Amino acid sequence: KAWFVDFEPVRAKIEGRWHRGETLPGLPAHLYDLFPDRLVDSELGEIPEGWGVACVDDEFDFTMGQSPPGETYNETGEGMPFYQGRADFQSRFPRRRVYCTAPTRLAKAGDTLISVRAPVGDINMAGESCAIGRGVAAARHKSGSRSYTYQFMLGLKAVFARFEAEGTVFGSISKTDFQAIPCIAPPARVVSSFEAMLVPLDDCIEVAAVESHTLAALRDTLLPKLISGELRIPDAERILEETSP
Repeated sequence: KAWFVDFEPVRAKIEGRWHRGETLPGLPAHLYDLFPDRLVDSELGEIPEGWGVACVDDEFDFTMGQSPPGETYNETGEGMPFYQGRADFQSRFPRRRVYCTAPTRLAKAGDTLISVRAPVGDINMAGESCAIGRGVAAARHKSGSRSYTYQFMLGLKAVFARFEAEGTVFGSISKTDFQAIPCIAPPARVVSSFEAMLVPLDDCIEVAAVESHTLAALRDTLLPKLISGELRIPDAERILEETSP
């Protein structure tokens, strides 16, 4: 938000705060060189000098989901993980529940997943290659930057809310409407620097999410057996030792 919405580094330069050593939290001094010292008018309001105005289609590769035949769905793990809508979205990565043996539209690991039907605008990130149905779209910045894409889509919350409110019964956003959303187009060096800062954080989040899923699976496997007496503590300890990396 500071970099791409409020343009805080540019304003710090304009107001002389940067020259007085009043750098922004989390922004090392050398990164100020990425930003100009002037804002200029545009159709989106004031933006940093040298930055452009584009639309989502210009900046991002975009795939709208398409639902395969219902008889290809299963919950036994055959085929690819399949996300039809936001029902399986969680805090960052969706949970596996339904699979599909004949996917028609795919998202890659690291793509941002966006709910495009009732409600519009919920966001997750694909943790692996997956199939997406008509309630989901996948996006990735043309530079391949996954973290920038995720944060950018979170920043469209107000835009998505408008499409949700305009639905006659259920909110939705079409591919044409989505791709036509106006947005800023920062220089490539700004996006790549932002990506370099966020990727290590997102990697830590992904590792923690996988670990949490693994621990939950162990709990769900062991707890019923322990409660029923089928499994004793020494047995559980042995199993954990055998399965530990």
